[in-house]
Amino acid sequence: MASLDRIFLDHPRSVDETYLEHARFAVGFSAQLFAAAFAALVHALVPCVFEKTASRMVRNLHARTANRGR
Repeated sequence: MASLDRIFLDHPRSVDETYLEHARFAVGFSAQLFAAAFAALVHALVPCVFEKTASRMVRNLHARTANRGR
């Protein structure tokens, strides 16, 4: 059985964060993904709205995470 330390702390340490720092980052990241998904859904229904919003948000999220833990 995996230790609780490995389950909850190995990954946050690999990106130089505490458990709570990592949780905060991940929750914020998730919220931004939901916002991007909502913008894409609205754009699908009304193409003149949020024309580049979702793709810009995804690019920004990728830039924030591309080099984490390296």
